[in-house]
Amino acid sequence: MEIVSFGDIHEDISNLKPLKNELETADVIIISGDLTNYNGIREAKKVIEGIMKYNKNVLAQLGNLDKFEVDDYLTEKGINLHRNGYIRDGIGIFGVGGSNPTPFRTPTEFSESEIEAFLLEGFEKVRETRFKIMVPHMPPNGTRIDMIRNGAHVGSHSVRDFITKYKPDISISGHIHEARGNDKMGNTLLFNAGMFREGGYIKIVKQAENLVAELKMLT
Repeated sequence: MEIVSFGDIHEDISNLKPLKNELETADVIIISGDLTNYNGIREAKKVIEGIMKYNKNVLAQLGNLDKFEVDDYLTEKGINLHRNGYIRDGIGIFGVGGSNPTPFRTPTEFSESEIEAFLLEGFEKVRETRFKIMVPHMPPNGTRIDMIRNGAHVGSHSVRDFITKYKPDISISGHIHEARGNDKMGNTLLFNAGMFREGGYIKIVKQAENLVAELKMLT
């Protein structure tokens, strides 16, 4: 079982072709959010259709720079991760899109209490699985993957609390472009692939006793 994940696409799918081999051989593609750049269904559709040329097995959610209508489109496609959970080969995958409040009033932002409730909705659908991958578009607060250039941590406190309480194996975020990297909370591996046009993606391989994950870069 192999999973490839990336996000913060912002309508630029030029790196799909260089990632062709990984996309075509993956069992699941996870898109962590921000398909568009302050846009809606038309632009999101182009992104999803571009990815599905290589692999139809996609799970995706809106980010804070996507209009909320993107959520409806992904639901109609049957691939929406936001407030939802899916089981693939014994792995529970659940997510929350949008972001915690920002100073910029972006199209899709939620309160911390909403983020917690949305995560729980998805988690309940995969609670009994052995392995769990959590996909919050916004990273957990106070980690290497939520730090902006001035050193401030701007991630979600609810995401951090959820990881502490429920201990998923892996948490995949985006949102903070300059914080591409990885970290760890307890035994939970944290990843932020950064902006897709800069070449970052995450590869996860299911082995007999664990999930092996790596942050990778297109060369």
